[in-house]
Amino acid sequence: MPRPPRVLVVQHEDDCPPALVGGWLADAGCELEVCRPYAGDALPADPAAYDALLVLGGSMGADEDADHAWLGPTKQLLRDAVGAEVPTLGICLGHQLLASALGGRVEVNPRGRTVGLVPVEWTDDAAGDPLVGALATTRRGVHWNNDVVTELAPGALVLARTPQGDVEVVRHGPAAWGVQLHPEVDAAVVARWAASDDKPAPGVDTAAEVARVDAARPELDEAWAPLALSFARLVGERALR
Repeated sequence: MPRPPRVLVVQHEDDCPPALVGGWLADAGCELEVCRPYAGDALPADPAAYDALLVLGGSMGADEDADHAWLGPTKQLLRDAVGAEVPTLGICLGHQLLASALGGRVEVNPRGRTVGLVPVEWTDDAAGDPLVGALATTRRGVHWNNDVVTELAPGALVLARTPQGDVEVVRHGPAAWGVQLHPEVDAAVVARWAASDDKPAPGVDTAAEVARVDAARPELDEAWAPLALSFARLVGERALR
């Protein structure tokens, strides 16, 4: 019997777990190894020892290496994974770390924070993409971010943007993707973010946004479980090599 595909998960904070994406990957037969460097876990040196790399979100900035000692090594891990063509998915901060690691730029969004449910506007390149090609139809995703990728890394391909034009989904090379949205969160996770949010977006009722995320749960599951299943498929293909 073939071994289950192994996915290294880098988690940056207690309140940013793999949550739904972790469950969907496990249901698809993947074995997750969660590394919590903020709590003292050592980051593995070689991402090629795994079949995939999943880097999650967090409240810190992608270039705050001096304040969060593991961010620099995480960016090196991402560079190594891209170089070895290990299937890689970065979510929110993970997406921003991937862009920064490969030569892009991440900055505070000059249009302000993005909070709540946001439509995904796919580019023409999305339809043929091995990860999101089957998802390139109308759907919404959960956002809770202050920073955005303002300059793409060399060779990066934008697969989706927000209605305001911010980078939403991007592919780096043949096997690495970043998504600014949060496919992994449910209302319980978002409620913890809202409760600890000391810089609420002007004019945004965060409690109401949590309620909207909760009410949209069936829609969001239908929209984003396929992303995890598509990633699991790519991971499984690598595991069989």
